[in-house]
Amino acid sequence: MDSLIPVFGNLAFTLVAFVVALSVIIAIHEYGHYIVGRWSGIKAEVFSLGFGPVLASRVDKHGTRWQIAALPFGGYVKFLGDKSAASDKADPDVLAELTPEERRHTMHGAPLWARAATVFAGPAFNFILSFLIFTAFVLYFGIQKEPLVVSEVKPHPAAVEGLAPGDTLVAIEGVPAATAEQMNAAADEIEPSPSLDYTVLRDGQEIVVEGPWLTPPIASDFSPDSAAAAAGMEPGDVVVSVNGTTIADFQELNDATRNSEGKPLNLGIWRNGETLTLSVTPQRRDTPAPDGGFETRYLIGMHGGAVIDFETETPGVIEAMGYGAERLWFVVDMSVQGIWSVINQDISTCAVSGPITIAKTSGEVAAKGVSDFIFFIAVISAAVGFMNLIPVPVLDGGHLVFHAWEALTGHPPPDRAMNVMMGIGLFLVLSLMVFAFGNDIWCRFIL
Repeated sequence: MDSLIPVFGNLAFTLVAFVVALSVIIAIHEYGHYIVGRWSGIKAEVFSLGFGPVLASRVDKHGTRWQIAALPFGGYVKFLGDKSAASDKADPDVLAELTPEERRHTMHGAPLWARAATVFAGPAFNFILSFLIFTAFVLYFGIQKEPLVVSEVKPHPAAVEGLAPGDTLVAIEGVPAATAEQMNAAADEIEPSPSLDYTVLRDGQEIVVEGPWLTPPIASDFSPDSAAAAAGMEPGDVVVSVNGTTIADFQELNDATRNSEGKPLNLGIWRNGETLTLSVTPQRRDTPAPDGGFETRYLIGMHGGAVIDFETETPGVIEAMGYGAERLWFVVDMSVQGIWSVINQDISTCAVSGPITIAKTSGEVAAKGVSDFIFFIAVISAAVGFMNLIPVPVLDGGHLVFHAWEALTGHPPPDRAMNVMMGIGLFLVLSLMVFAFGNDIWCRFIL
């Protein structure tokens, strides 16, 4: 029975990580609806994190009941006059008892601008959370200082004592490499080799020393549910050969994996001065293509890392915000391209992840550390914000379409049409949930 303990521990950790990530994202989303509604004069009766039986609650000075419910897989804000938590229908019995002034504080009696702003605020707050986290990461971890100054040379079979922390990079094999742009250009120009000649500035003098190849196949970390980690690879491992052929550059490992067609690869691994062989079977995955869209590739899920780390500096707040905005746009853009590629059947439907995969990923990312987990929350929050803006009834995007119709015609859609569209929207959302759940079972455990 002892063997069940780590299994139970991993499952419990995964569930806790999943619930924490989901709760943060939902709480931010619903708080956006709540606070903008309050600012717009719409009274919230209930703010619930979770569904089902109430575990704890309190009523604040504004008359809103804040509660935590037993099922932590969602949340809602119920506004005054709503018949349900979805805010799609008014409760006629409640509205009949309200004065015209009181009806103004309901979701159904407020001006159009107030209702639209309240609906849009949920996704907007998801985007804001992601933007703030991305920006904070840049401010905390910094950006590379230029000219490049060596801060660390990681262990590597070809690493020698020549290149040292504090060296200011001047050139590699005679090719200028004082900036990140120059270094990348040098890497394209120079033929891969286990060791290189580096011209550096040390103690005010230019000297030539030896150092490792810039982009060797060294593992920094691994994708969740990766073939490499499943085979026993560890961070810091260096792949020195594939099926007996010596390699020096990470791209050589990529090429061998891509051309494997899913057949096992025998990887020669250098680890802390020792060499071992591991058999790794690449997995079929749909990944973003360099020119946009997605492409199907075979991957082992190993992320490469720099063998040489350079000193960083903290950027200005405006510059960091620019980085944060770029990362937010990248996540949204990839979400759009991903959905479009699945619809066009350009990529496998296995690219659609369900709750099992997301929960498993939550646990694996949380196990890497707090910073990785926070970054994961930022990525998922941006994706959730985008998904909620899709114009499907029952989602925020569907409500915004109804509000746009009202703005153009001067009246909301007829009740009968609303009921039909909400039914269709609910069917689509539930169908997608069932499909994603089935996808998890089929693609992760059967294929």
